[in-house]
Amino acid sequence: MYQLAKKVYKLGKNIILSPFIISDYRNFKSLDKNPRFILQAKDFYPQVFDKTNTTGFDRHYVYHTAWAARKVHQINPEKHVDIASSLYFPGILSAFIPVEFYDYRPAPLVLSNLETKHADLTKLHFDSDSIPSLSCMHTIEHVGLGRYGDPLDPDGDIKACRELSRVLSPGGSLLFVVPIGNTATIQFNAHRIYTYELVGSLFPDLELEEYSFIQEQGTDGIHENANPDELKNEVYACGCFWFKKRN
Repeated sequence: MYQLAKKVYKLGKNIILSPFIISDYRNFKSLDKNPRFILQAKDFYPQVFDKTNTTGFDRHYVYHTAWAARKVHQINPEKHVDIASSLYFPGILSAFIPVEFYDYRPAPLVLSNLETKHADLTKLHFDSDSIPSLSCMHTIEHVGLGRYGDPLDPDGDIKACRELSRVLSPGGSLLFVVPIGNTATIQFNAHRIYTYELVGSLFPDLELEEYSFIQEQGTDGIHENANPDELKNEVYACGCFWFKKRN
């Protein structure tokens, strides 16, 4: 009875939000002369906000993973190691090259060419100078804030970046992505927002091969080989950094 009441409440709420849902339902039923599916009001699952002129998407996550995939293709490694990036990235990348994926909370993702295991970014288990192709994207900004069950540590991101630098092999590539803007800010406990200069200070032993960024708003795509001055009007953009370790 309780579950039914919840369903009725949800249904009523969505119908109130969209007075057209009942009209659409009736019109659809009248058009469906030879029904192939059971269509009943009790199975309503109203979606009332999707009639838009364009398809919306998360600019950070669609663009930065697309940027990184193109860089891995350019680097052309025998194997790639990813630490706690969006699961879509290692999942798709593993169709083309072997990928090892590590996260503080291991993901039970089962795909060929993909291994998923636990790792703590502040104390990685890899040998120093051992990984030629490495990524860590939209992850460092969370380390030490406790959002994902990790210990509170104001310097957690610094420790994690030291570890990324340590395990990267000489001549190796690190693809690194964080929120970036004109002011260094913590929006507790969600994430940190970095400045261009602050990101550079996290990797004193690496050289910057490329910096690109994605605006928080707008209709354009990735600003490749960007000028850091473009961030002066940005609060929460997405910075994409390709670092290399000196030989």
